Amino acid sequence: MKDNNDMPGHLARRFQQIAVAVFHAEVEEAGYDLTPVQYAALAAVSTNPGIDQITLAGLIAYDRTTITGVVDRLAQKGLLERRASSRDRRARELQVTEKGRQTLEAVSPAVEAAQELLVRGLTGDEQQELMRLLRKAIAAGNELSRAPLRDVSAESSRSG
Repeated sequence: MKDNNDMPGHLARRFQQIAVAVFHAEVEEAGYDLTPVQYAALAAVSTNPGIDQITLAGLIAYDRTTITGVVDRLAQKGLLERRASSRDRRARELQVTEKGRQTLEAVSPAVEAAQELLVRGLTGDEQQELMRLLRKAIAAGNELSRAPLRDVSAESSRSG
């Protein structure tokens, strides 16, 4: 039987545990109350203003049920707002509020510090190689996920 340290699933889970712990520590130390998924959602809406929740879920690879709760919490914190869509009255477009923009800007150094801490034991070349290998493995397994990452620009160009 293989040792856990020889299993990519175990190592990926451990790295995720460390990533979440480091993110929380850095963001809390900076004085903010954001989870990694809340930060990802806020950043994605910031760069894609007016997207809907389903599109947001695909952009950050989260299932639709989870994303509803994430958007609810961001709205309760005053960081995001839902607006009626100009194209479809049933749909809601997401917008980052001014408080959300300020929060993103202020928390970014803490998020960057967390990312650097994750790879601090690696040389610059090793960091680049880790990122390359992670992207390659994730791309190969993307469709196996319950919440695959979706390329919104490719989908909108196909449907348009």
